[in-house]
Amino acid sequence: MPRVCQVTGKRTRVGNRVSRRGLAKKAGGVGRRVTGRTKRKFKPNLQTVRILTPDGTVMRMKLSTRVIKKGVITLQKGDKTVSFPLVKALRGRHRNWKEAQERED
Repeated sequence: MPRVCQVTGKRTRVGNRVSRRGLAKKAGGVGRRVTGRTKRKFKPNLQTVRILTPDGTVMRMKLSTRVIKKGVITLQKGDKTVSFPLVKALRGRHRNWKEAQERED
């Protein structure tokens, strides 16, 4: 799967690492000179998250941490956009513990 956020579309971007020499003018020098440029990559901070959708299904999505912090997912469903809160799907013993807690209440 590509390294792309499924909500925002953030993906790997390409840029340059710029090497400079000299002393800045404000520090009393004649200015900084560029001596080299090398390619570099800016990778988004993506996490794979299991999400519980409003209709009760569990989806596994690659989301950027900004979407996870915001806590709201906006997806295209056909011709309309659907927004719903981010609810992480529980699994294994966590789900069993949660069910036991609900039975006690």
